[in-house]
Amino acid sequence: MLAWGDALKLTFKLDANKKISEVKFKTFGCASAIASSSALTEMIKGMTIEEAEKVTNQDIANYLGGLPEQKMHCSVMGREALEVAIANYRTGKADKKILKGKVVCTCFGVTEEEIERVVRDNNLTTVEQVTNYCKAGGGCGGCQDDIAGIIKRIRKELDAKSASCAKTSKLTVLQKVKLIEETLDREIRPMLKRDGGDIELIDVSGNSVIVSFRGMCAGCQSAQITMKEVVEAKLREFVSNDLVVEEDKS
Repeated sequence: MLAWGDALKLTFKLDANKKISEVKFKTFGCASAIASSSALTEMIKGMTIEEAEKVTNQDIANYLGGLPEQKMHCSVMGREALEVAIANYRTGKADKKILKGKVVCTCFGVTEEEIERVVRDNNLTTVEQVTNYCKAGGGCGGCQDDIAGIIKRIRKELDAKSASCAKTSKLTVLQKVKLIEETLDREIRPMLKRDGGDIELIDVSGNSVIVSFRGMCAGCQSAQITMKEVVEAKLREFVSNDLVVEEDKS
């Protein structure tokens, strides 16, 4: 398995109970690639093949206590190497990464299916993040518009699902606060930051959401319009349609 000059080969053996008893790896690359490979071998020892298949790149990063975003492709490489090893065990034929679906990034041979997976598994929102996680878009850059389109489509699907779940079930206070914070981060804060502003969640009491504008948005004549037509509208769309947003006056 190759990734940005890094290389990883993973092999394993099963015991009499069909559990992984021995795992070995050979890695050529940076310290993060070696650490990710080592972490993966420790994680899957004692697992069945079916259990190992469920290990995600985020699981690998979490096992290490986190990875810099620029090094997340190392955890993705580990997961892909595991998939290749499992395919080799089952078929005896696959000894390298097999491309499935339409190739979006020809520089690194990354398919649409792979991009969709890293976006979903890691909740990615930008092309730069996708590049950090799976290399796509990191070469000539000609595929970046296609990647942006994939992100937009997946985000729309995930947001619709999130909104549907929120509106069809009664949220606890903690669930509501978490969903509000996620919506602020994903839908509202990036837009405000483009104009030099920001927003802070102050309190949530029942259906009342108290926020405070920061930066250029603080004291702006359009703040009230932004609060109702943007902030409140987005929170009603993605959290609950009975939320009322108010500005902190303290």
